[in-house]
Amino acid sequence: MENKRSSFSGSVGFVLSAAGSAVGLGNLWRFPYLAAKNGGGLFLLVYIVLALTFGFTLLVTEVAIGRNTRRSPLKAYGFLNPKWKWIGIFEVLVPFLILPYYCAIGGWVMKYCSVYLTGQSKAPVAEGYFGNYITDIVQPVVFMGIFVFFTSFVIYRGINKGIERLSKILMPVLVIIVVLIAIFSITLKHEDNGTVRTGLQGLMIYLIPDVKGLTLKSFMRVLLDAMGQLFYSISVAMGIMISYGSYLGDENNLADGVTQIDFFDTSVAFLAGIMTILPIYVFMGREGMGASGPSLLFVSMPRVFDAMGGAGVFLGALFFVMVFFAALTSSISLMEAVVSSIMEKFNCSRKKATVIEGVIAFLIGLTVCLGYNLLYFELPLPNGSVGQVLDVMDYISNNILMPVAAIGTCILIGWIVKPDMVINEATKNGEEFVNKTMYKIMVRFVAPVLLFILLIQSLGVF
Repeated sequence: MENKRSSFSGSVGFVLSAAGSAVGLGNLWRFPYLAAKNGGGLFLLVYIVLALTFGFTLLVTEVAIGRNTRRSPLKAYGFLNPKWKWIGIFEVLVPFLILPYYCAIGGWVMKYCSVYLTGQSKAPVAEGYFGNYITDIVQPVVFMGIFVFFTSFVIYRGINKGIERLSKILMPVLVIIVVLIAIFSITLKHEDNGTVRTGLQGLMIYLIPDVKGLTLKSFMRVLLDAMGQLFYSISVAMGIMISYGSYLGDENNLADGVTQIDFFDTSVAFLAGIMTILPIYVFMGREGMGASGPSLLFVSMPRVFDAMGGAGVFLGALFFVMVFFAALTSSISLMEAVVSSIMEKFNCSRKKATVIEGVIAFLIGLTVCLGYNLLYFELPLPNGSVGQVLDVMDYISNNILMPVAAIGTCILIGWIVKPDMVINEATKNGEEFVNKTMYKIMVRFVAPVLLFILLIQSLGVF
């Protein structure tokens, strides 16, 4: 099996593919909200420090495991230590659960793309438009099915002709669109009841740390929010980075590649804040900056585009095309983690494994779509929220399985296999691994503690 394993053609393909996984909907609808909520620049500063330490540690560990074992996430951990193969099971369950509802959300994005690209930009502004759409029985299923097909088609074509080729096209285009919208957002200006708000004012709110009334308790909240966002953004504990690491050639600089992925993810998240927070501030004021999640993308942003007039029609179309690219590259990585594990577990071809997982994802995705109408229910969750099908799946995968798998990975590498395995993997061609001591401290002590705090917070302990 190891000899037949595909590989990326080079470091560029690896970085763009892995960055495509990391850059997803979380960057676009959660990062801006958390930045606005947590004092703007203060949150950014904490996030960047965590990305360089906590995020780098988790990323380099999983990529190194993948390249060292040359196995899917399902079997990589068992190869390192048979007693710890349960982590691999957790890391495959995560993308298996996330992919169906991610495709459902991808279908929502496709719907909005079609609305803006066909000149119906006024429709999403109508009161209750988004709610009426997701509670419809037919349309969300159709768009979800198309999104599953697009994702499956790329995986079906393989690593080089599918994932790598598409990532080399979509990721540069995505970055260009994000930069263009971010620059345009800074130039915005709007007068409301005699009050003039500008994009530049919004940028200052976003960038300048607000430390008024800052206490240890409020700082800890900022730290936990930044850590949670980073953890869920960089695609660790999902089997994705292990899969992509297993396709990375020995001749490529592993540490540099991980640094570039980290930089890519953080930069897009930062720019996403500019292109969403600034327009919302300009046209809706500070009170509009509290939106997050689906309501930010599918309710607040259409209203902002509508307020822009003619420019908003074009910008809205460009925005949702960009969101579609981000959603697609992330869903591709989720499916790849599952498909590679199916191939290795059952010794079947990529095409067969893709069809199997595609059908399963559609059927579960169907349940997610019907969770807003025929199968609707409300279930209180330990973190204090109330959810239905999508929320329950998201809670189990993101708030339980992922932190537990990541804690297990840190313990396995930090104390049983030892950190030198990762360091040796990252320096096998004589490359420099900066801050070896910091890495050992992070993977053994700091990262497990932070992840445990994140886990108990998710469980509603505090």
